[in-house]
Amino acid sequence: MPGAQPNGDKQGAAASLLNGLAVLEAFSVASRPLLGVTEISELVGLHKSTVSRMLTGLAESGYVQRDDTAGRYRLGLGMIGLAGPLLADLNVRRAALPYLEELTEATSETAAIAVWNGTSAIVVEQTASPHQVKHSASIGTRYNKYASSSVRVFLAELPPEEVGRLLSAGIIQRDSYRGLDGLAHENLRVVREQGFAINDGDTTFEEYGISAPVRDYRGKVVGCITASAPRSRVQFRASQPVLRDAVLQAAEQVSARLGSRPSVED
Repeated sequence: MPGAQPNGDKQGAAASLLNGLAVLEAFSVASRPLLGVTEISELVGLHKSTVSRMLTGLAESGYVQRDDTAGRYRLGLGMIGLAGPLLADLNVRRAALPYLEELTEATSETAAIAVWNGTSAIVVEQTASPHQVKHSASIGTRYNKYASSSVRVFLAELPPEEVGRLLSAGIIQRDSYRGLDGLAHENLRVVREQGFAINDGDTTFEEYGISAPVRDYRGKVVGCITASAPRSRVQFRASQPVLRDAVLQAAEQVSARLGSRPSVED
């Protein structure tokens, strides 16, 4: 048949493609941004001559870049063009929805995702608790109280001077949040380091909420997963750790969907 490739050629082309992908996947922005031919060969299990040949082709296409000083390679800007259509098609709301549903199914509590508009956290999607007594907020609800767990997750990522401006101007309402008392920056540092914030009756007496950040492929916080429940139900069931872990897992899953890489600890 004209134009048809022998089966062996097709298999060889597929194997070459998979090997090329394996070479690209050997790089890690966090732990392995620069790799030499020998290092890649050991990581992917291919002969050094094969790896060298692939790197030459990938460099010509812009998918890797050779560092002449170190004699090693890093990922090239061509990878952005390759991933661009996928990244453009993803948004935090669409990426989060299935995980919000799983979070609600696992905890029987309301799950939501909010984004930051510079002055407040805005709910863009939620899945409601099946309980008759529950806490929920309609899509488009805005939160601008410091006591809100979602607001503190976003504030924790801002420069201290911007946080100070928002608080001093009253754009972010202080109210009588007991954790503030002039120690906002220290409080936000703890939120940033632990990776979540808790609202234990701080906005309304009966509400318990826990929020965790969602990061994209740049490591930037682009959303916030929150689980909300009546305090009485959470406290009496002693389920705070369960709810916290479920929220953290959902945030990690959405972040991974958006291309975020897990941090590498020393």
